[in-house]
Amino acid sequence: MKPLIVTKTSLILLFISVSLVTISGFSADAPASSPAPTYRVGVCDWMILKRQKLGAFKLARELGADGVEVDMGGLGNRPTFDSKLGDPTVRTQFLAEAKRYDLQICSIALSGFYAQSFAERDGVDRMVQDAIDTARALGVRVLFLPLGVQGDLAKRPELRPTVVARLRDAGARAAKASVVIGIETSLDAHAEAALLDEIGSPAIKSYFNFANALQNGRDIHAELRALSRDRIVQIHASNTDGHWLEQDPQVDLPAIKRTLDEIGWRGWLVIERSRNAARATDVRYNFTANVSFLKQVFQPHSPP
Repeated sequence: MKPLIVTKTSLILLFISVSLVTISGFSADAPASSPAPTYRVGVCDWMILKRQKLGAFKLARELGADGVEVDMGGLGNRPTFDSKLGDPTVRTQFLAEAKRYDLQICSIALSGFYAQSFAERDGVDRMVQDAIDTARALGVRVLFLPLGVQGDLAKRPELRPTVVARLRDAGARAAKASVVIGIETSLDAHAEAALLDEIGSPAIKSYFNFANALQNGRDIHAELRALSRDRIVQIHASNTDGHWLEQDPQVDLPAIKRTLDEIGWRGWLVIERSRNAARATDVRYNFTANVSFLKQVFQPHSPP
């Protein structure tokens, strides 16, 4: 038997191979025999009534989800979010619970801006930085920032210069921290793409929401194609309340998957709503059904 000769070249090739395995897919910990799925399904902690609560992870596991979108908490008149996650002890507890239930924190949400104006609120730079710092400390790559009702650029175009300036600043902060901020706007896909191009930051992308397209009578497939793979960082995969995803006449989930496959997108599908109108407050009833249907369509070969 010839002796094994380890050369500098062979070591470099080994390092490259290991590095490629590490950065591909969702998790470097997944064994080669069980590759991570192309799509994963998450739930919003505030929509399952567990905003910034450790119990969100246990409940998410019982619902069948792969991860949780964790909210930064309310804003009100505070100088920043009402968040416990600035405390390292609390963050350690959150990470331990996620690991315990084999879940990921897929994103950090700044949902307070659903009701507050990102363009007009004082202290936005601190709020954004606090959220970025939280994401970094938790090892989370994506943040969700809705521009909300008061920041609706379709209805209030005069806010655009301020929104662009503030998002450029946020993008610089995010890029420095190696995270991405996904924005949700009321604009159609072409207008949102133009907004992203005007901002000009690789750390500001679209957080696409099925409901925005559907409720405004837009072709969801054309919207996804117009934004393209590179502009979409994450997706809220639900409609407004009324029907489960499986029963919603507006949602053709298999067709949406074909479109996402066609444009080469992969990532997290996070459920906000699509609750049955007759039992809208029943978290288990609604989210179990929606998680199950998303997985049936997007993870057809995963074990039940």
